[in-house]
Amino acid sequence: MGVSDDVVRRVFQSVDSFDPGEFVRLLAEDATLAFGNAEPMAGREAIAAGLRAFFSTIGGLRHRIVRNWQVDADTIAETEVTYRRLDGKDVSAVAVSIWHTRDDGLITDYRIFVDLAPVYLV
Repeated sequence: MGVSDDVVRRVFQSVDSFDPGEFVRLLAEDATLAFGNAEPMAGREAIAAGLRAFFSTIGGLRHRIVRNWQVDADTIAETEVTYRRLDGKDVSAVAVSIWHTRDDGLITDYRIFVDLAPVYLV
């Protein structure tokens, strides 16, 4: 496990904490976050608000890192995400997250690709 693996683990631990404030501390003030094909959110406050809205639709989540790659300042991580639905059932989905980190270690651009349909099936 290299430095990149530690950083990837820390990023997903912050997401899994279910505390948007913890996650946005990893971001630059002017960072953007795009979730699938939704409009990107810009800035820590908007991203925290978007995460709070998303978190209100699920009971929790946890990531299992399958593999990750680092190319210069870009990180690509494949994960298996287990979502706790509001009905208490767990559903897993494969996700890919890509982010760009600037020299000071803060993330400037974060993108998430996952099919959330199984999380919301009735």
